[in-house]
Amino acid sequence: MRFAVLVYETEQDFVDREKTMPAYQAYSQALVAAGVASGGAALHPSHTATTIRLQNGQRQVQDGPFIDTKEQLGGFFLIDVPDLDAAMDWASRCPAASLCGVEVRPLLTMDK
Repeated sequence: MRFAVLVYETEQDFVDREKTMPAYQAYSQALVAAGVASGGAALHPSHTATTIRLQNGQRQVQDGPFIDTKEQLGGFFLIDVPDLDAAMDWASRCPAASLCGVEVRPLLTMDK
């Protein structure tokens, strides 16, 4: 099964990224070494986001994230593991699990 491991961080975590980057690199390398990595990326801070909505057929653009929260999506890892338990095991090893939070969500398979 494929899962997204969503990494949530505070604004300060984004500022301190250079301090935590070695831990994330080690985590990424462990995912690759185990053969479960299938993608992922770090994201820029939420103030760089643009939120799009369609209202009455017209595009509405809002700078920044839609929701103002203390924690924000900082990046994600895509993993391919046998089940949710394995995904949770990998998520618990993510550096963000001890800082803010990590969400594990199964990927939806789209039929062609």
